[in-house]
Formats: sequence, C-alpha cells, structure tokens
Amino acid sequence: MKKSDTRFKEVFQIALPLCMSYIPIGLACGVLLNAAGFNFLMTGLVSLLVFSGGAQFMIASMLTIHAPMQTILLMLLFLEMRYALLGSSLSQYVRGTSKKFLLVFAASMNDENYAVNYLKFATDKTWTAENALLVEHLSLLFWTLSNLVGSLAGGFISVNLTIVDFALTALFIYMIVMQIKNKLTILISILSGIVAVLTMVWLKSTMGLVVATLIASLIGFALEDQLVKKGKTKGFWLKKIKPNAGRKEISKSGD
Repeated sequence: MKKSDTRFKEVFQIALPLCMSYIPIGLACGVLLNAAGFNFLMTGLVSLLVFSGGAQFMIASMLTIHAPMQTILLMLLFLEMRYALLGSSLSQYVRGTSKKFLLVFAASMNDENYAVNYLKFATDKTWTAENALLVEHLSLLFWTLSNLVGSLAGGFISVNLTIVDFALTALFIYMIVMQIKNKLTILISILSGIVAVLTMVWLKSTMGLVVATLIASLIGFALEDQLVKKGKTKGFWLKKIKPNAGRKEISKSGD
C-alpha cells in the first residue's frame, strides 16, 4: 500500500466523526433551503460557496420573510467575519504554501473543521497543511451531499415555513450561549435584542438587524475598552463565568 493511501485513510478516520455529524444537520438544512425556494442546483451551489450552517439557515429564514438582498449580504458579512480571526490563528501552520492553496483553504474552512485542524496542528507534528485541506474537503463533501439529499427530500415533504424561523432562532441562541464568557457578554446580548426590535420597528425593515448589530458591537467594544483601561479585567462585568460544579461537588453529589 502506498504511503499516500495510508495517510489518506488516517486523515479520513480523523475527519469521519465530524463528517457524520453533518448528515442530520445537512439534511435539515437542505429541506429548509428547498422550502425557501432553492432548487437542487442552487442548494448545491450555496453549500459549496457558503459552507456555513448558520449562514445557510439565516439565508433560508430571511428569504422566507422577503428580506432585501442587501440586508442578507450585510448580515452574512457580520456573521462570517469571525473566520478572519480563525484563519489568522492557522496562518502559522500553512506558511510556505501557494496563494492558490491559501485561497482554496480559506474558502473551505468552517468552525468545525477549523477546530479539528487546530487541535491536530497543536498536538501532532506530522500534521501538514495538505492534511488539513483534506479534512476541509471531506467535511465539505459530506455537508454538500447532505444538503442535496435534503433538498430532494424537501420536494416530497410539506414543511411549515415557521419551522425555518424556529431553527434559526434556536441556532443563534446556541451560538450566544457558547460565546458567553462574562456578564458583559450577557448584557450586550440582551441590549442587541432590544436595539434590534427598536430599529426594525423604526426602519420597518430587516435592515434594522444590521443597524442593531453595529450599535451593539460598538457599545460592547467601548465598554470593554473602558473596563480594561481602568484595570477591571477581573471585575463584575469581565469576570469569567465558570461552572459552579467542580470535581469535588460532583463526587459529593454522586455519594
């Protein structure tokens, strides 16, 4: 057996749990995209070109409420800006590769395959940029195929479009919970929700979401900057939130 074949099998085994986890979510995303008006071809294109579950759910949701295209594009921009930070943390591991490689690598990266690759780069000295790209392409393949199968199934399944709104709401609540680090995060999350309602009522358009995102982000940045300058990094607002139950508490409850 060739060395390249052996390495492919090793990388495939590492990527397989991630790829399998995409199947149920990808099927659901494909069904919702079909309900939002995407045909089989368009579902495949958005899966390949966007490759972000959160973004694709958001596209489906905003299209069902007939949001303007410029609003959708701006919301996608704000949602996907995190990849600039994620990509920068991997830059040290892909130095020396061509610009073409970097372009393909950046276009194929998402949150999950980033986590797999970052962990492998940090713990495995034999992990190469080519291995990382293979993980990205395998996850992209499973995601796209799941979306396409979901799109086909969506043609035979009657879906209530209110489910799209629920799915997107649940997804973003999860994303907020996962990003909570301190009480300031909670404050800005609540503030952004209030501002979003006010701006949407005022502008009578989903463009209010974009305005609310900018306002809440600027307020959060300003407050954090002031607290850091005053040396209150471990104060009430910036103190890290940790689970109350440690090993001792868990062992006691087990007794």
